[in-house]
Amino acid sequence: MANLFTRMKNTVLADIHEALDQKEKKNPITLLNQYLRECELETEKVRKLLERQYSLKEEFTRELRYAQELAGKRKRQAEIASQAGENELYLFASEEHTQFEDRAARLKVTLNQVVQQLVELERKYEEMKHKLKDMHIRRMELMGRENMTRAQAKMNQVLDNNTYSNQSFSKFQEIESYLDRLEHQVNSSYHRNTIDARIAQLEKDLKKEETHSIS
Repeated sequence: MANLFTRMKNTVLADIHEALDQKEKKNPITLLNQYLRECELETEKVRKLLERQYSLKEEFTRELRYAQELAGKRKRQAEIASQAGENELYLFASEEHTQFEDRAARLKVTLNQVVQQLVELERKYEEMKHKLKDMHIRRMELMGRENMTRAQAKMNQVLDNNTYSNQSFSKFQEIESYLDRLEHQVNSSYHRNTIDARIAQLEKDLKKEETHSIS
């Protein structure tokens, strides 16, 4: 049964990795954006932990200060009770002083640990922010290169008639054919108008010569 579950797990993981590979081949920038969003979420989690650690530090600091104040207060009260000969009050104040002293000692140790953990969390958080920023910059660099590659490939296809026969090149051919036809029409009209004008002028000249001959 354990082997069956292992095989099933491996099959599912293989399908997931294959799907990710196909997605990466199809649109690597999209997959990169997804990874960046996941990193941003992880960075945000650390930020919240950091805020919680700051709160814990403040709470432990308050508790330590309170325990130290009460320890000092009970110590003075024990001294007063001893001087007054109040043995019962002296014992109570002494026990309270001992308890608050022990509590303050534990709180001091814990507070030092919290501070050390806070420093480590701050370091990791800053490191994650820097890495995240670097990844965003690298993404922009990759997007720029990808756009340039696509643009270059597109231009190469448009300019290379032997390897390009899609709609874009057909449009260029259509425009070029139209320009050829238009140029032919304009030239024909120009020559036709020029010939008509010259023939008309020749006719006028001939009529003038005939008129002069008759005269």
